[in-house]
Order: sequence, then structure tokens, then C-alpha cells
Amino acid sequence: MRAVLDQTGWPVVAIERRQKGSLVEQIVAAVSALVASKELRIGTKMPSVRQFAKCNGVSTFTVVEAYDRLVTLGLLSSRRGSGYFVARQDLPATLLATAQPATPSAPPAAIDALTAELYSGMSEALPVGAGWLPPEWYGEDTILDAVRQAMRIPAARLRGYGHPLGFPTLRQHMAATLSEELYPVEAEQILLTHGATHAFDLILRTLTKPGDTVLVEDPGYSNLLSLIRHHGCVAVGIPRDEHGLDLDALAQQAALAQPKLMFVNTVLQNPLGTSLTVAQAHRLLALAEQFDFWLVEDDIYRELAPRGEASLAAMDGLRRVIRVGSFSKTLSPVLRVGSISASSSLLPELLRVKMLAGLTTSEINERAVYHAITARPYRRMVDKLVTQLDAGRERAMASLREAGMTLLARPRGGMFVSAGWHDAPSPAWNGKVIADLALKHGILLSPCDFFMLRAPEAIWFRFNVAYADHPQLLNFLRLLCRP
Repeated sequence: MRAVLDQTGWPVVAIERRQKGSLVEQIVAAVSALVASKELRIGTKMPSVRQFAKCNGVSTFTVVEAYDRLVTLGLLSSRRGSGYFVARQDLPATLLATAQPATPSAPPAAIDALTAELYSGMSEALPVGAGWLPPEWYGEDTILDAVRQAMRIPAARLRGYGHPLGFPTLRQHMAATLSEELYPVEAEQILLTHGATHAFDLILRTLTKPGDTVLVEDPGYSNLLSLIRHHGCVAVGIPRDEHGLDLDALAQQAALAQPKLMFVNTVLQNPLGTSLTVAQAHRLLALAEQFDFWLVEDDIYRELAPRGEASLAAMDGLRRVIRVGSFSKTLSPVLRVGSISASSSLLPELLRVKMLAGLTTSEINERAVYHAITARPYRRMVDKLVTQLDAGRERAMASLREAGMTLLARPRGGMFVSAGWHDAPSPAWNGKVIADLALKHGILLSPCDFFMLRAPEAIWFRFNVAYADHPQLLNFLRLLCRP
């Protein structure tokens, strides 16, 4: 099945209604062929759903499903209010023939359906794959007291939206702390956001356009992969394992793809829990300088890490590095407060994009964070949390080994342990199949498909150490009948 472009540049599919395979599959195969042949180039805007349906004599429902599948495959990206754009051209070989690759480069829609459960905190299932800890692990009294103090906001502050950069007192405190512990920074170089994901979105909006190449760690943060595609950019994965980033592969990809930026977890990487060495961090900075791309340092786990770990922002002085921070891992994910630290020349543009995309952030949340992190018990609370995580991680690793699983890496600290089996995934036995089965047993798992751009060579999951030694999970793992 193939398509041609009419005089307007829109794909016209030669629909064969008697051909084996649905209309959706024919559209996916036809558009895939146009993308592969570069008749539809990266960054090209696709017709609207209604226009495509009218042009090809199919229903809008058929086009919506086909576009969604192309987005899932990573060939198109969607931008709210703007439409669909071609996102990549390095198609898997099997896609051209069938439009149904055995190992799609993006998480399948069925796995994406688990995301709401994993992030809501409202599910009754055991949140083994979640990115947040039980409330009792945090200093509940300190946080609740901080929220109460934040609610005593002066009446005059209820008249406006708040400072565009974020609550000034919190930014001043952050600047003083960062300057003392990591690198010199002024309060005017710090922009507050609705958490780290909002920070990533603002950086992509500011520094990229559809078709740009963005380097990511593989495996890496699942929401980031989807966000990059949503902006029409091409995500290129750099392998990361127990020993760190494959910097030789990074150099090769940077020479070929001329990336605009790279996202990297220097400390306690999600999902592996490992950290880059100082030597690796220095070489990464040298490669960014050589190939002229920005480094976005996802630094949200640093307070949970041992002191003295490598810091790209400290080594670089915010020349080429943009640091993203968050308080959700040491306080509570409900307090959606993150931050961007950047050079004085870049921050005004980030601020402009923040105001265009959503005006200011919540001053009440930012006041609550300020009261919490300046309270006397905060440092003790973080130290206690690290101790709990260390104990939980050791229990988790022992329990997972006992259940017959192999660790991908030994974490340096933090919330996660990744482990699985050496079995090669198959249509009948893979991360999605096991995650669906676990959900029926009241367990939420995060399969490897969430975190990878490459086709997984084994079956593994990211485990939250607060829940990974729970009898409910261990009984499920022992009862699994692996082929």
C-alpha cells in the first residue's frame, strides 16, 4: 500500500477496501512509506483529521486512529492547537511491509493506559512501579505545617498572579543554597515551574523546533520521551548501563545528527539509580562543546545521593548546562514545584515562553515549599528519608534476587531498582503482557517499554524500593509461569 501527494501536498491513499487489513493499517503503511522515502520530510505538517478524511474518502474516526498509531510508532508527533507533524524517518525495516513493527519505538497505547494509574496515587493497586513514596516516609507534620503557613498568604498577594519568575523568597533561598553547595547562581537565574516535567516542556519550547534532534539516555525517563515526540523532535537514544553513558556512541550520534540538546540524569538516574563519574561528566561536557549542543541536567534526585557526586552545572557554571530541579522527591509530589537554573542570557527567553504557555506558577505551592525547606526539621527529615531508602533498597534487591530476577545495575542510592529476566521478549511474553497480568492481581508495574527507545533485549521492570519487597508482589513473581 502506498500513497501519493496531491497538488496541495496532502497524502492521497489508494484505498483497497477488499485488501486484507483494515483501513487504518493501510493509511499507516502508506504514510510510513512516504516518510521513509522523504516525500514527507521531518517537520512537515500533516493535513488535519477532517482534511485527510475528506481527501481520502474515509471517516474521521479512521484517521484519528491511524494518526494515533503513527504517533505511537514515533513517526508523527502531535502538538495541541497546531496539529500533527512528521517526527522521524529512520523507520524499522518491518514497518514498511506491515506498518506493525514487532517492537515499536514508543510505549504501546495499552501500556500508556497504565500511566494515569501510576501517577494519580488514587489507585488501590500496589504501586510497585510508581515514582512516589508512601506519605509516611516523608515528614508529614513538617509538610502539613508548611502548607498551613502558606495558606496565611497576605491578602494583598491575592490580587495578582505572582512574580513571573516565581516566589522571590524561595528563589533567593535556593540561590544561596546552590551557591554554597554546588555553583554560584543568582536568584534572577532561577525560574520556578510546575515540577520538572513542566521545566522540560519549557526548555523544548524555547530551544527546539519540529525536526530537531534531541539526545536522551536509553533507558531514560518515560514522560520525557513522549514529550520530545510531542514537540515534533527526533529522540535519539544514547545507551546507558551500570557503567554510565556510552560516550563513544554519543560522539558518533552527535557527529551524524547535529543535536540541539541532550537530557541527562547525572545523579541517581531514573530508572537505573546509577550516577556518572566525574571523568564521564567532564567528557560529556567536552562533547557538548565540540558538537555545540545544550546539556539539560535532570538533577531532581541530588538530595537523595551521597555527597560529592558529579554536577554538570557546577563544572560548567551554567554556560552550556541548564539545570532542572524539583522538590517532589524530598517533600511530596502534590507540591508541584520545580526549577530551571540557566545563564543570564538564556533565562529571559525561558521566562517569556513560561508566560506565553501558562503565565505564572502557584505562589501558594512555592510558599509551602519555602516554609518546608527552611524549617528546622527539614535536614533531619531528608537524612531519615535517605536512611529509609537505603534499607528499602537492600531489602528490595535481596527479595528480587530471591524471586529469580537479575539486577540491571546496582544503584548508588535513590528510589528505584531495575531488575528482570534474560528472556527475549516475544508477542506472547513481554513487559506489557506481564504488566497487564499484574494489574489483574492488584499490582502496578512499570515495564521496560516505558523507558526505552531501543527494542528491549530482555524483560525487566523498574521497582520502587518502598514496595519491592511486599509479599503481594513477591508471590506474584514466584507464581509467574515463564515460557
